Amino acid sequence: MAGYNEIRGLRVKYLSADPSNAENGQVWYNSATGNLRVQGIGAGAWLSSATLPGNRTYGGGAGTQTAALAFGGALNPPGTAQSGTFEYNGSGWSSGGDLPAASDLSGGMGTQTAALKTFGRSGGSVTAEAFEYDGSTWTAGGDGGTGRWGVGSAGIQTAGLAFGGFTTPSHAWYANTETYDGTSWSEVADLSTARSQVGFLGDGQTSALCVGGETPPSFAAVNTVEGWNGSAWASETNYPGVSQGGVGTGSESDGFFFTPSPNSTNSFTYNGSAWTAGPSLASGRQNGSRAGTTTAALAFGGNNGSGGNFTEEYNFSANTFTAGAWAAGAAVPGPRQSLSGAGIQTAALAIGGSVPPPGAATAETLEYNGSAWSEGGDLPSAKQAMGSLGTQTAALSYGGHTALATSEEYNGSSWTSGGTLGTGRKYLGGFGTQTQAAVIAGYTTTVVANVEEYDGTSFSEVTDIPTAVYQLGSAGTQAAGLSWGGKTPPSVGTSYEYDGTNWTSGGALITITGGQPAGPTGIQTAALQFGGYPSSSTSQGYDGTAWSTRPSMGVARGYAAGCGTAAAALVIAGNSSGVVATTEEWTGETSVSSPASNITTS
Repeated sequence: MAGYNEIRGLRVKYLSADPSNAENGQVWYNSATGNLRVQGIGAGAWLSSATLPGNRTYGGGAGTQTAALAFGGALNPPGTAQSGTFEYNGSGWSSGGDLPAASDLSGGMGTQTAALKTFGRSGGSVTAEAFEYDGSTWTAGGDGGTGRWGVGSAGIQTAGLAFGGFTTPSHAWYANTETYDGTSWSEVADLSTARSQVGFLGDGQTSALCVGGETPPSFAAVNTVEGWNGSAWASETNYPGVSQGGVGTGSESDGFFFTPSPNSTNSFTYNGSAWTAGPSLASGRQNGSRAGTTTAALAFGGNNGSGGNFTEEYNFSANTFTAGAWAAGAAVPGPRQSLSGAGIQTAALAIGGSVPPPGAATAETLEYNGSAWSEGGDLPSAKQAMGSLGTQTAALSYGGHTALATSEEYNGSSWTSGGTLGTGRKYLGGFGTQTQAAVIAGYTTTVVANVEEYDGTSFSEVTDIPTAVYQLGSAGTQAAGLSWGGKTPPSVGTSYEYDGTNWTSGGALITITGGQPAGPTGIQTAALQFGGYPSSSTSQGYDGTAWSTRPSMGVARGYAAGCGTAAAALVIAGNSSGVVATTEEWTGETSVSSPASNITTS
């Protein structure tokens, strides 16, 4: 019997304490405890992630779990083909370059910066077109020999494989297989069985799997499987159930397959001879898209009968992954809107606002410790629609309805008057600290672009923001700030970055929105947007270059307060078809290494 050193190429180490940087599967002997120890044992699990913008099915996919590409597809419902492209960064989706023509039921392969879209349906007609993506733009590639849709695909941009398919109005099924060399397509050996809307996986021109699909003459779904070895197809072990529209990752001998019909949550691994059930997805679907590997996969889009904006990540690892999500926090003592926030998720302030009935301003300040609210010191006068920033023990409130030019400083127990704004306004943004802040734009009797900096004593006018706007979002410091969205009116999707002197354009929001929460949420290179006018559940993250989607809040709302960071934020009260008192806490995705365990010997 082979020893550990022969299997792993290593001897079991004799240590006085567990190593701090052990690799998954590493074995050692702990002399202090007298135990033989192992670091982690891999397990697989799916977790939900930020939704794909728009409900779509029959889309193409490419890339890895942390750099994926979704393109084309059809809205679900009503089934209109799309040209949009979206890029996934491991946390959320952002917009990429559009396809030259709306297309669905096409194949996809390659990476986020070198992808290939193959065949499909465009303008309601079958096509043999191929398009290549360079990370920003699609350009025409070589056309295939036989136009068809519902094809399987595998490989990379310069070494692709497409197989099977269907065409209308002739109602013809195809067994054709074609390879792509980066310039042109070549016919190679056919599938044994003509079929369309095939399930597929594969990592190159020499290793692919065709799973199930629809066959003539009645579009019947089948369970037959064929494997590709680079020159020919051969029958393999049947899939455990009839299937069409499934997708997968990996190779013919090491594959991971998921989301087959009918709207299934099933996943299976395949080792070249046997199928083994894997973890179930949270959302059943079919005709979705995929990216990644057998140990780090991504499932997105698809059809469950009503929608197709799902995104789920699969990880097989010794680590424990927790998806980013919103969760209910403690409600504030009473409904309110147009309030502002400051601090962090576990040490926050909810300041002023409008309370019903009939919508009068309040001077109340509330403090949050991460689990409960308590009364803080009241503002000198009732206020709503103001801005705020800073910490729970060193906050700044500025502007607002009924006291447009005043500011107030909070020391953790009481407010005192601060400097006077040069331009009094409400619904304004801002970022920084109590003694080094910038306040941005807002509304007087009209929308303004004024920006003023505060030094802890007085405000001074600095460079205007490029667009007059109010009800905007904000994050960052006086020397590295960010503003986004708001209303001009109407609501806008622009964002701007501030370097302490000048403003430059930042990335465009995925979802255009005004009515932003008042209070900074993050920094210039890691910010979080959530909610908006009139009430929205969307959230989006910014990485210093581009915005991408995040999971939605449980309660849609606008005119709320917000504070915290891109990894741990808080949304407070607001309006959701009526003034509410609910709060929600955001926690970003985390990965925690599983602890080492003892090995029992006999």
